[in-house]
Amino acid sequence: MSAVQVTSPGESFEVVDRPVPETPSNGVRIEVEACGVCHSDSIVKEGTIPGLDINYPRIPGHEVIGRVDAVGSAVTAWEPGQRVGVGWHGGHCFSCEQCGRGDFTNCERKRMTGVTSDGGYAEFMVARPEAVISVPESLEARHAAGLVCAGMTAFNALRHSSATQGDVVAVLGIGGVGHLGVQFASVAGYETVALSRGSEKRSLAKELGADQYVDTDGSDPGETLQSLGGADVILATAPSSGAIESVVPGLAVNGELVVVGLPEEPVSLNLGPFVSNRQSLQGWDCGHAGDATETLAFSARNDIEPMVETYPLDRVEDAYSDMMRNETQFKPVLEP
Repeated sequence: MSAVQVTSPGESFEVVDRPVPETPSNGVRIEVEACGVCHSDSIVKEGTIPGLDINYPRIPGHEVIGRVDAVGSAVTAWEPGQRVGVGWHGGHCFSCEQCGRGDFTNCERKRMTGVTSDGGYAEFMVARPEAVISVPESLEARHAAGLVCAGMTAFNALRHSSATQGDVVAVLGIGGVGHLGVQFASVAGYETVALSRGSEKRSLAKELGADQYVDTDGSDPGETLQSLGGADVILATAPSSGAIESVVPGLAVNGELVVVGLPEEPVSLNLGPFVSNRQSLQGWDCGHAGDATETLAFSARNDIEPMVETYPLDRVEDAYSDMMRNETQFKPVLEP
């Protein structure tokens, strides 16, 4: 099969011929139709998490859509021909304290697709059965790929926030996660405010369902949000310390800042308003297979899909570089 591998941190991607992987007894082999390129792929490409044990060469990719090609002898939940996907969560141990609580995302021995095991930058990959999800036939593979990570992150963060219908929900950043967050927030019945630099994305934000658009270059975003009554929830998808700091003054009383985009620099916050106005700060990770299944089902029912730009495997370097420079149409997707 054709595959893309990273031989060591900091090295360029290599398109190579590798044997189609064998299917272990507790494995599901998937013929890949599409795999999204995500900022988190830099963990393998650049080695951005020191101390993380990654066996190189490694095939990245954790936004995978395809068909079951083969199943191991111990697998009963899946069968060849089924349309499936795999996200960031690559499996869990079932026996640790967090798994006992049903919190599989925080399993003490969790696996990460495309990081601790080979992922979807290839024509075939093998996944553990508990990491595999069913994909509605109504969703195109290239669109579904972006929903099992970027989409699930926005969907999960919003549905676990304190927002209720009619609340003001502000989405900071209209990129790969943010443009899906605007769609989810609008469909959920929130008064949706999109925030981004410049006026270029104003019309797009409105098309995605935003009720208001705030140009963070042309106005003070905190003051603008307060003029709208304050944001009950701010979903921070832009990985920028300055951008996050600028919107925090826009939180309403009892407002909640939910961070899903991680800046490289520290974020400086004035904790006074958090105390006096009972505000809160929450981080949110992606989710497990059950969360991905619910994200896809909700998206299919409500015609929510990411804006994508597709690339063949041999243009993986372009796809990754364009994504890192924010030069893609939000979500680059590889089609093997």
